[in-house]
Amino acid sequence: MFKILKKSKTSQARAGVISTQHGLIHTPAFYPVGTKATVKGITPAQLNEMGIEAVLCNTYHLFLRPGDQVVKKFGGLHKFMNWQKPIITDSGGFQVFSLGLGLEHGASKIPAADLEARKKRNAGVEKFTKITEDGVYFKSFLDGSKHFIGPEESMKIQENLGADIIFAFDECTSPFSDHEYTKEAMERTHRWAARSLKAHKRKDQMLFGIVQGGEFKDLRLESSRFIGAMDFDGFGIGGSFGKFRKNVKNILDYSVEYLPENKPKHLLGIGSVEDIVEAIRRGIDTFDCVTPTRLGRNGTALTRKGNLNMKSGRFALDKKPIEKGCGCYTCTNFKRGYIRHLFQSGEMLAGILTTIHNLYFMEKLMCGIRKDILNGKF
Repeated sequence: MFKILKKSKTSQARAGVISTQHGLIHTPAFYPVGTKATVKGITPAQLNEMGIEAVLCNTYHLFLRPGDQVVKKFGGLHKFMNWQKPIITDSGGFQVFSLGLGLEHGASKIPAADLEARKKRNAGVEKFTKITEDGVYFKSFLDGSKHFIGPEESMKIQENLGADIIFAFDECTSPFSDHEYTKEAMERTHRWAARSLKAHKRKDQMLFGIVQGGEFKDLRLESSRFIGAMDFDGFGIGGSFGKFRKNVKNILDYSVEYLPENKPKHLLGIGSVEDIVEAIRRGIDTFDCVTPTRLGRNGTALTRKGNLNMKSGRFALDKKPIEKGCGCYTCTNFKRGYIRHLFQSGEMLAGILTTIHNLYFMEKLMCGIRKDILNGKF
């Protein structure tokens, strides 16, 4: 169930609440990614302390290890990972890309300046997927074993995992996919969406359909119209966003054009502050991305004035917190010089402290935007 509390008068932004079996999600919201049933380096208690209301876990990775049947025997993901708030699982569709054309092209779904160079470097790299009308054959990157996931299998796996919000099985295409192939993949995703709806049995799970279409306006509009007309509980905006960052805003506009206003919209795998703000203005309610935690583990801290490289020697004698006025555990207890020392020493606490700060930063960013929408200032 989704309730809109306030709409912006100057854009499509809105503040709302998603009600699930395990609690409320106040939107706009950012979901930290717990790929393998854990947000790397962070305990559930720490997530709670930050005010985070939901996390996203990865269907494909949990299917491989420990197995969805194992998670089911523990009583589902909530009990397995001791997280009693809402959980979202993706469909496995992103791995169709990341282990397929993503490997072959050396590409991510987010536009990057060096995409062409990556493609050249990865020429000839082995793919781990084979796509058919029925579904996708995966070669496990763990042990080389072969597995099949189609819409019905994805629904069953996600039902066993027991998340509150799940996604229809889809095919995410590459930034280098041409119009012909992107159209073929989009139409296959549409057929898989219908099969996912038919196969979905658990009424305590919200099922979201996914809009595809790559960087192409006609395909994004077509997919938005087709998926938006289906009886999903909400919608995800998936796929690649082309080769150039300047096109992301337009692609988002096309993707949401025909989606019902009264249902939640989720932007899959996008986590930069700039992209999130623009997406909220276009009516997107929720987000997930590994960027804040990945950056934190590797020494980059998010701040209102830009990113900081905490490994830099300029912080060696710095007695300030990562960000003045930040109320996170890291900033209220540690100085930049200490965190820099931890990174230089190879201590795991370095990444943990920076990740705590980054997730807190994202949560407060979303809280601030939500407050501004409610107060008519966004």
